[in-house]
Amino acid sequence: MVEWKTETGLTPYPEAVAAMEARANAIAQGSADELVWLVEHPPVYTAGTSAKQADLITRDRFPVFQTRRGGQYTYHGPGQRVAYAMLDVGARGRDVRRFVRQLEDWVIATLAEFNVVGERRTGRVGVWVVRNDRPPRPDGSAREDKIAAIGVRLRKWVSFHGISINVDPDLSHFDGIVPCGITDHGVTSLVDLGLPVEMADVDMALRTAFSRVFEGNEQLIRRQPGPA
Repeated sequence: MVEWKTETGLTPYPEAVAAMEARANAIAQGSADELVWLVEHPPVYTAGTSAKQADLITRDRFPVFQTRRGGQYTYHGPGQRVAYAMLDVGARGRDVRRFVRQLEDWVIATLAEFNVVGERRTGRVGVWVVRNDRPPRPDGSAREDKIAAIGVRLRKWVSFHGISINVDPDLSHFDGIVPCGITDHGVTSLVDLGLPVEMADVDMALRTAFSRVFEGNEQLIRRQPGPA
């Protein structure tokens, strides 16, 4: 069983990390169900394990937290739906690449509920949208903006951290970092794309898409002991 939990208000980032780690440990020990936890954070910048100091442009704008998830710098703040996925990857096939692809599929399927085409890009982490409503780039190619970020960590084959989708955040807050180390593309949101979407709409879409991606015809396999 996968439990779903939605927080109201803003959840401080350090408290969220502590709660995720505790829940992931409990899942690994078999004393808790898997959990998808939906939150919003106060404005923060977070640094993944590949973050470069040069990509933190404005150091004193918002609190900066070092985190052990994969990836580089990212922003979390009001108007952005963060979905923390504490899932038993050991019971879901022990295939990390496949799991990350499922997270991408989850975001893409969620966006599709709003008729937004989210796409992967080789060498660029996250989910992207083509901006045909904007002038092309100087080289003539279409402009592409990032709408969702993905960053996870596994411990004893249980995941934590997860995905974030820009619903209606203040996009200027991304100016204080180089998001995910990518300088030649922008950032967008569902509202920026012209969609009058509420957070509750996104939550419903996330749940529908999760069922399709993670719980369709997939059968859990028996967990095998051993570290991630």
